[in-house]
Amino acid sequence: MTLAGLGNQLTTRLGTRPTRRVVAPEVRRRRRVQLTWALLVLNVMTFFPDAPRLLPIPGAFGKLIAQGALVVALMMVLSVNRPVRVRRSVFIFLLMTLAAEALIASIRAEFLLGALFRAGRLGGFALVLWLLTPWWIRRDLLLVRTHLMVLWAIVGSVVLGLVVSPGLAMTEDRLHGILWPIPPTQVGHYTAVAIGLTVVLWMSGLLRRSVALASVLCCVPVLLLTHTRTALAAAIIGVTFAGLSLFTARTRARRAFLIGIAIFAIGALTLSSVVTTWLARGQDTEELGALTGRKFVWDAILAQPRSTFEILFGFGLSNKSFNGLPIDSNWLGTYYDVGLVGCAITILMVAFVLVAAWFRPQGPQRALALFLVVYCVVASFTESGLSEASPYLLELTLAASLVYSAPTREGPR
Repeated sequence: MTLAGLGNQLTTRLGTRPTRRVVAPEVRRRRRVQLTWALLVLNVMTFFPDAPRLLPIPGAFGKLIAQGALVVALMMVLSVNRPVRVRRSVFIFLLMTLAAEALIASIRAEFLLGALFRAGRLGGFALVLWLLTPWWIRRDLLLVRTHLMVLWAIVGSVVLGLVVSPGLAMTEDRLHGILWPIPPTQVGHYTAVAIGLTVVLWMSGLLRRSVALASVLCCVPVLLLTHTRTALAAAIIGVTFAGLSLFTARTRARRAFLIGIAIFAIGALTLSSVVTTWLARGQDTEELGALTGRKFVWDAILAQPRSTFEILFGFGLSNKSFNGLPIDSNWLGTYYDVGLVGCAITILMVAFVLVAAWFRPQGPQRALALFLVVYCVVASFTESGLSEASPYLLELTLAASLVYSAPTREGPR
């Protein structure tokens, strides 16, 4: 009898079960961190019950899923961050200060319960981000890669909805997410950020060409079908700044600029009328001058009577609408909700990340941070979200994690 056969007989007699594949503890921790980040993304994917959707999800149940994701994310991050360890961060301090100021402003809000709920949600959101700070200094860019994979999953769900029900997905000639109700502006945002992160990672030599090409070829048509001009402009400007930061160090960055210039030149010569039509989006000169109705809302917000307290601290966190119309401006929305103090804190958050990224040594972290913060700044003029739990705040925090100064050793795996 061979030694292998003798070993099998002994195993059978002793009743020992075959050894299962053991997952290393650091792998389990990494997966839980990734799940926590994915739950944060789900939390900021607002469920719109009036939006077109394929699945008959009740509005209350959809909102419960989105809001409950934050609670699950908090429990998940506490399970992986044991004992609780956090890192000191100027950005997180400013974010916590903004959450406290929002709570003070919401105490005197007209719709008290809604404002207090949003302020509490912002505080919980900031707490989860604070508990994730030990993973900020990982060299493998875990949070960035996780965010990109989540964005790919969202874009994939949008494409699947388009394939299953193209008529419903293209309501009003703009692409919606219909498996989970996502309006065109948010679809455009997720797609533009996915394109930007993909291109910057490829220029940095951290993403294979085949993966980057597949991502761009899938995401660009989706972005164009949403007719979201802000996302397109923010992505182009953000990638330009990121590419310039890598221009002298990476051949791929120089190659990307040449490709971009060639595409722009060919498009300007052959597709100028198509581009103009796409940018106009069926609107006349008057509508374009009024920024699709935004200017009327902005003028009404500035004309709103205010007390000294409301000038400084605002009217409390709202759903970023005024008289039933979307505000669609981060800065006016912040001023309306949390006043001049909230605006100052938000400006400090953005300025801190931008300055820290500017003075960081040349490399992928700097390029990615520049893309994210420039994207947020450009989009903030016609989109809101930097002063509340939103995709923009999540991505600004991601940029802050990339410019965090810490010892050279890696964080928890």
